[in-house]
Amino acid sequence: MSERSIGDYAVLSDCRSAALVSSGGSVDWLCFPRFDGPAVFARLLDQGAGHWSIHPSDEPVTVSRRYLPQALVVETTFRTSTGTAVLNDAMALGRHERGHAIGEASPGALLRQVTCTSGTADITVEYAPRPEFGLIQPVMSAAHGGLLSRGGAQVLMLSTNLTFQLSGSTALARVTLKAGDRLCFALSADPVRGPGPEPWSRRRVRRRLADTEKGWRSWSGLHSAYTGPWQEQVRHSGRVLRALTYTPTGAIVAAATTSLPESVGATRNWDYRYTWVRDASLTLQALATAACKQEKSDFFAFLAQAAATDLERGADLQVMYGIGGERDLSERTLPHLSGWRGSAPVRVGNDAWRQRQLDVYGELLDAAHQTVPHDTPLDAPVRTFLSQCAEAAARRWADPDQGIWEGRGPARHFLHSKLMCWVALDRAIDLAPALEAQDRVAHWGRVREQIRDTIEDQGYNTKAGAFTQAFGSHRIDASALMIPLAGFLPASDPRVRSTIETVAHRLTDSRGLVRRYLKDDIGHDEGTFLLCTFWLAQALALTGQSTRARHVFETALVHANDVGLLPEEVDTRSGEALGNFPQAFSHIGLINAAHAIRDAEAASEGKDGAPPA
Repeated sequence: MSERSIGDYAVLSDCRSAALVSSGGSVDWLCFPRFDGPAVFARLLDQGAGHWSIHPSDEPVTVSRRYLPQALVVETTFRTSTGTAVLNDAMALGRHERGHAIGEASPGALLRQVTCTSGTADITVEYAPRPEFGLIQPVMSAAHGGLLSRGGAQVLMLSTNLTFQLSGSTALARVTLKAGDRLCFALSADPVRGPGPEPWSRRRVRRRLADTEKGWRSWSGLHSAYTGPWQEQVRHSGRVLRALTYTPTGAIVAAATTSLPESVGATRNWDYRYTWVRDASLTLQALATAACKQEKSDFFAFLAQAAATDLERGADLQVMYGIGGERDLSERTLPHLSGWRGSAPVRVGNDAWRQRQLDVYGELLDAAHQTVPHDTPLDAPVRTFLSQCAEAAARRWADPDQGIWEGRGPARHFLHSKLMCWVALDRAIDLAPALEAQDRVAHWGRVREQIRDTIEDQGYNTKAGAFTQAFGSHRIDASALMIPLAGFLPASDPRVRSTIETVAHRLTDSRGLVRRYLKDDIGHDEGTFLLCTFWLAQALALTGQSTRARHVFETALVHANDVGLLPEEVDTRSGEALGNFPQAFSHIGLINAAHAIRDAEAASEGKDGAPPA
């Protein structure tokens, strides 16, 4: 059973796949060759499911770490009684060249380098690959330039000149380094057929590490337009979103992992290594703030291609897709894994792809609204598809569905779903020239007003003092904060202000973080949601309450780990990170809330002629 805190990990990425490395120098998660591939190391989910650790042999050890400036290269410093060692970890981006997208030429290699910087350091290296989420105990053998591991669909090559002792499928080495000594490693994979990957030389590892740092820094320099409060956190969050982007298609995964639980010991353990349409409009807002113009264009192009389907024949717009555009994401469990802190089952795939979620029409059309010109006709396939999305929203908005939080209970009339159908038609009307659909504007406008009237009539509960989770419900849901964020009603509307205050009062825990709702449909009391907390900060900023918005924002920001990564949720009792990690939605919420607070403070300063309080 894995016990290490989720928040103890740093993410590495080559914009195709991702690894998680602990503060103790252990890579406990790695998928080759894609984010959604079978894990080579999965100790994150079970103690015996594979890892690769590099750490001092002696105790006690003082550890500090950071990302190198403007780069996703982790530098971990170990200080012992005899000396200091510095470990650098990265996923190789490939040689940095002007004109190439970051990650475009990634060679598919995890690079590690440990250097003794003072005194002497006794170093232990333990390498235990367990392909296919720990199912395979590979056959390991010494080879020219390192170790080969065979078993399953890949041949793994650990390039190193270090001599290991082999015990079954585990390799162990201990070595004493003196000041200036350095060990270099590269882990790469090839399909099972053939002799296996070519070994990497020490010189190549060092050169590619330096080039990977240079590549990240170059990318960061081109995406540093945001200035204002929490500038470094906003820019770092932009890097995290880039790290979660699959360069070949432009898809952005919701997180790098699967099955990290929303409640310890519970069953809400889902696979987040896919792309949700639900995230699209908020993601594009964040990418715009982070000055990720190309990433924004690539992400929308991916959605338009992956989601394209003939909606006139009665099909639903799917809610999520594989990062290559795949649609069948059928879910299965891995019973041989115990799960993080015993939180089983561990799942791969996600059956939410089968659900009907009506909000996706609004999210896709809002994404288009943010991305494409409004007055220039789009290519025929794209405009036909987007027009069909608007028609589907107009036709189906009154149907029940599963809602934004993907409940696996009965379909209901969720307020957020109706709201996003309103958004679909509102944005489609604005996009009518681009869609060459001016003849549909009158119809879309009538349905848009019908949805508005219904939401205002059935969505607001006077006893609760808020827009509620579903029609006829008293249940408070943080997704109601999207009413002002989506532009349905102004933040000055008394019902909006009352909803914001009700969410703040009833869904905020003792730490000041916001829950989605008070209990889920599976009967578990989950953690608080960082995205919802950032939503509250953003909504408060829209009402002009900048000081309160800042406080809520800072309360959420405290839960970033030592290298600035945010989880999905926070345990209400222990304050520990919960959920898949790092969570794109949380970093998106950070970016959008920071932008809203900056704008609110600027407006206040302009109105009062003095800096905001």
